[in-house]
Amino acid sequence: MDRRGFLKRATALGMTVALPKVLLGTPSTKQMTQPQASGKKFWACLMHLSFNFAGQIKLYGGLRTAFEPDISVWDAAVERMAKNHVNMLFINLDDSVAWHSHPEISLKNAWTHEQLRAQLARMRKLGIEPVPMFNFSTTHDAWLGKYSKMVSSAKYYAVCSDLIAEAISLFDAPRFIHFGMDEERIDYQLSDYVVIRQQETWWADLYFYIGEALKRGVRPCVWADYVWHHPDDFFKMMPKSVVQCNWWYTEKFTISDVAIRSYLDLVREGYDVMATGSFDQENPKSIGNTVKFCGEHIDGCHLLGFIQTFWKPTIEAYRAPILEGIDLIGNARTEYENKRNARI
Repeated sequence: MDRRGFLKRATALGMTVALPKVLLGTPSTKQMTQPQASGKKFWACLMHLSFNFAGQIKLYGGLRTAFEPDISVWDAAVERMAKNHVNMLFINLDDSVAWHSHPEISLKNAWTHEQLRAQLARMRKLGIEPVPMFNFSTTHDAWLGKYSKMVSSAKYYAVCSDLIAEAISLFDAPRFIHFGMDEERIDYQLSDYVVIRQQETWWADLYFYIGEALKRGVRPCVWADYVWHHPDDFFKMMPKSVVQCNWWYTEKFTISDVAIRSYLDLVREGYDVMATGSFDQENPKSIGNTVKFCGEHIDGCHLLGFIQTFWKPTIEAYRAPILEGIDLIGNARTEYENKRNARI
């Protein structure tokens, strides 16, 4: 079944799928605003406010109930990004904002609206575009508290809609919003209570999230690993309006790896890509090799840019690897632009 057929079927069955016409269409001019027309790219990092982002939450001592990031580490990271000409920051919000719509989700001492807005203003002054992120994958949604056990229910949709709307308002109608949606498979879940969506339910919920973004003029992003496991369904069902953040975190890049092939397949099918590396597994060459591979093999018009991830809580214990990871994407950018300028 393709996207159009699914939306008709979902409507007939009363499934919660928002804005079919928007989902079937192409991104608007505002949503498609990209920097690469002048040869520029997004050079982004992803930072976590919450500990509760991990599918393997037990490895971090279990579910947290209080806001714990070290503001000095956060401030140092933002300053290091500016020094390295990082121009975008995805902020994994989850339960670490004092949400007006659903305070029951928020951690104790979570950032208030005023605290978050002050941080966003500071980033913008430094040339860093802030982007909100929630991860609605059931592997990564412990932060939703009781609502993580209500997935795909009417109450769940209402809560998600409220949070998306509030985040978009807080970020003053950002260019993008990231919805996660990675690793929703049983082999990634170590929790005692496991929820897995698949097939039509997974697509219906994804369409709900992206519809909530598009109707507010914000372009959605997701992790792209669904395409690794279900390529036929993916290319029939995934709207081109959704930015694909494909990722590969090892240092070796070979076409035999499904994630690497997916970079080429996504671009061939006309999807816009944010290529993603990491610095969390003794893998300092990950982001540099990601930039090198994509720069050599992907059509520039569909390569929006790059994301460096750390997958560590923002606390003193991880100050050094976070700052080093930021330097690594800065170095990758310098090398990429030097090669580009040499060709001009």
